[in-house]
Amino acid sequence: MILLGLALAALIGASLGLLGGGGSILTVPIFVYILGMAPKPAIAMSLAVVGTTAAVGTISHWRQGHVVWRVAVPFALVAMVGTFLGARLATLVTGTVQLVLFAVVMLAMAVAMLRDRSMDAIPGTRRGGMALIAIEGLVVGVLTGLVGVGGGFLIVPALVLFARVPMKDAIGTSLFVIALKSFAGFAGYLDQVEVRWTFLAGFSAVAILGVLAGSRLARHVPAARLKRAFAVFLLVMGSAILIERTFG
Repeated sequence: MILLGLALAALIGASLGLLGGGGSILTVPIFVYILGMAPKPAIAMSLAVVGTTAAVGTISHWRQGHVVWRVAVPFALVAMVGTFLGARLATLVTGTVQLVLFAVVMLAMAVAMLRDRSMDAIPGTRRGGMALIAIEGLVVGVLTGLVGVGGGFLIVPALVLFARVPMKDAIGTSLFVIALKSFAGFAGYLDQVEVRWTFLAGFSAVAILGVLAGSRLARHVPAARLKRAFAVFLLVMGSAILIERTFG
């Protein structure tokens, strides 16, 4: 079972490196349903794994020139505040309502990405786009802290749709945001759970190999294809969360 978990760690890293998201939505179920962890430690350690992996992925994408710092830094700072607050609130609320709303937003973003055919070609920022990004950064941050979801599948379309960041740049920028806010969320959990540091280091190391592979693969995949793949990913995961939380 441990070997299966480590194999899936590589998948987590590959998802982050290729799509700029999907890491936490995979990590928490792996920790809970495959490795048998309790939900709260699983959420906390997923944040550490995804944060470390995303940080390495950021370096890889930055070396390729695919991180937009003017957008990444303010988004990350706002998201970090939200994530830390969400982690502190985690003992007071359940994640069910948040996950259902999250799934609805994922589906809406997927439809918007599929319909917006011009997003890969238009640089700059839409009017009001940075304000919308700041608001979403705070909301995604709180949800990250509450339910351990990194939010890359919301960050990437927000960067593409609202800030008009090209898809490949949005992936690298998303990884930077995910790294910082995941570390902030993990810090918020440190006094709530017992962390298995040795396991965490091994799992993260395998995930890092995956993110490096995914980052290299992203170089060779056309931006339009990445956009469609990400939108389909949003549709599948959003539908799965909505069905599981509604009927599960």
